[in-house]
Amino acid sequence: MLAIVNSVVLVGLEGQSVRVEVDISNGLPLCDIVGLPDPSVREARERVRAAIKNSGFDFPLRRIIVNLAPGDIKKEGPIYDLPIALGILMAAEAIGSGPELAIYAVGELSLEGSLRPIPGVLPMALALQEIQPGAIFIVPAANANEAALATRLRVLAAESLAQVVAYWRGEGELQEIKAAGDSPPPACRGVDLADIKGQMAAKRGLEIAAAGGHNILLIGSPGAGKTMLARSLPTILPPLTYEEALTVTKIYSAAGLLAPGQGLVTERPFRTPHHTASTASIIGGGRFPKPGEVSLATHGVLFLDEMAEYRRDVLEALRQPLEDRVVTVSRVAAAITYPADFLLVGSMNPCPCGYYGDQVKECLCTPHQVAQYRKRLSGPLLDRIDLHLEVPRLTYREVEAVIPAENSVTVRKRVQIARQRQLERLKGTGVTCNAAMTPQQVHRFCRLAPQARSILRDAFNKLGLSMRAHDRLLKVARTIADLAGEETITAAHLAEAIQYRSLDWGERA
Repeated sequence: MLAIVNSVVLVGLEGQSVRVEVDISNGLPLCDIVGLPDPSVREARERVRAAIKNSGFDFPLRRIIVNLAPGDIKKEGPIYDLPIALGILMAAEAIGSGPELAIYAVGELSLEGSLRPIPGVLPMALALQEIQPGAIFIVPAANANEAALATRLRVLAAESLAQVVAYWRGEGELQEIKAAGDSPPPACRGVDLADIKGQMAAKRGLEIAAAGGHNILLIGSPGAGKTMLARSLPTILPPLTYEEALTVTKIYSAAGLLAPGQGLVTERPFRTPHHTASTASIIGGGRFPKPGEVSLATHGVLFLDEMAEYRRDVLEALRQPLEDRVVTVSRVAAAITYPADFLLVGSMNPCPCGYYGDQVKECLCTPHQVAQYRKRLSGPLLDRIDLHLEVPRLTYREVEAVIPAENSVTVRKRVQIARQRQLERLKGTGVTCNAAMTPQQVHRFCRLAPQARSILRDAFNKLGLSMRAHDRLLKVARTIADLAGEETITAAHLAEAIQYRSLDWGERA
């Protein structure tokens, strides 16, 4: 007898409908799975056999063929255990054909028949509600909250195979899960700006970066406060919008990083990969492609501490996602595109020993060592970093000062006002912050006062700016004007933006 159960396959961040077809016929006992399954799918044969037996049902000792259609898409993971088990029981006539409704099912079975959480349920649900709005989606109870974010589906939470079979027979009900209502944004975790001594210029740079979504490079001696400054950035970024939160949750779901029972991610990501990380872990990829750190940091911060210590190929791989805000992982079977809309924060010392140009400690590096160290960050990569901030050593007077500093809440309010100005200006363009503007939008929205034009011309010639650096300079100036509440970029706004591009970090600490 033939039985068909609907399920979903995840390709990158996109889901597609899958038919789990089960045929049972006479012959020697056999259970085979076809349709491009990976080893974890093939192992479902033993998990499903034990789960059916331990749930109180008989496993048919006949010839069983399971086909996962369409057969040209690679199937991976244990997500098909539940639909395969239902298909076998239906084909063996142990249960009926089920309700006359569009039902889709996913879930990993333990040997005792309980359902375990699986990765990628949210992108599956979002795709399914486009394929068949109003369908029933049966998921493990631990994944129900994230699946419920797809509001045009009926999400049913199941604890075990026995519960699903009872529902299938009409002998029981599964709990329907609804999406939680809007909740106030949580307080951001991180270092409060008020807890950082001194570094007023660097704090101003962080405010500009947060207001416009600009990339930053922090340069200074060890212990000057670069890491604390970077960790304070999430506390002044505006809260995630619902669309941004949904995108972040979708990525984390596909990567398997959501905690059991977790719903919408409401905090901006802050990712800090170690400097020994590989290109695949940063950009994404692997035998079965997964999102990398640039995707996991989407709508948040990617912090590369001691940036010059990262491998050259890893740093150069950042150039494309920094420009395009997406990353494409190409394999023989498929090319998968992930979001990579992140704010890059890098920190580094001015030389290998860390004290080149320091006013207190003497640098022990040779000129050749200093030159080689600087070359680890290529010109094209530095061109994509809008703000180069100097973080000098603190004096004891700054350390012992008791003058109250602005806290993150105060700065965050100014950042939110500046972001709102950008949203109104860029409405309908698909762009939400100044750093993401296209060259055409820069020409349209970055209007310069007459005196500012002459300053820009002099800076372009003196600093040898590329066209990319020219546009990024205007974007920073646009953000500074937004923080000041002005529509026209004045000479003062442009002069402040230039100082963040003209820092000769090779000659100063």
